Amino acid sequence: MKILITGFEPFGGEPVNPSLEAVQRLENRITGAELIKRSLPVVFQKAVAQLTGYMEDERPDVVICIGQAGGVSGITVERIAVNLMDASIGDNVGYQPEDVPVAAGGPNAYFSSLPVKKIVQRIKDNGLPAVLSNSAGTYVCNNTMYGLLHHIEQHCPDVRGGFIHVPYIPEQVLDKPGKASMALGDIVKALGYAIEAVVDARA
Repeated sequence: MKILITGFEPFGGEPVNPSLEAVQRLENRITGAELIKRSLPVVFQKAVAQLTGYMEDERPDVVICIGQAGGVSGITVERIAVNLMDASIGDNVGYQPEDVPVAAGGPNAYFSSLPVKKIVQRIKDNGLPAVLSNSAGTYVCNNTMYGLLHHIEQHCPDVRGGFIHVPYIPEQVLDKPGKASMALGDIVKALGYAIEAVVDARA
């Protein structure tokens, strides 16, 4: 099995993005699956194009996109992506869409095709916090999840795909009193457990 897993570059003035830091630290193989690790830009009009380009090059069986959700306290597995871009801040090139569809004429929403409840349970069974989420927001993360699932629906229906949000890491919250964080090593472990659950479900 080949799994394409992506993280995002830093955005919003942050010096790091734990999604990319964690993806880069994953083993190259987990329970027999080969991991293809890539970075995505926090740019509405580029992230999906870059992701689908990786998919065309690598022909993965599974695609898992990882993003940062500042303020969450654990691994957050997304169930739904909506056909909406509505940004409270600009992306990394300053684009700030308001009430714009991700894909004109596309369905209102897509559901993740990953085993989302099994991922959450596997992470929790290994002593780390995880929750199932029914909103990936309306920023670049949701845009990427929707674009991924739309591409799968149209071009490669046998591929499974979805999105996972991770918290801040401790160095990001030194000047953010009350904001939750999670050690980078624990994020890496949790993503490993998520991948194990995906591999088991596809076996």
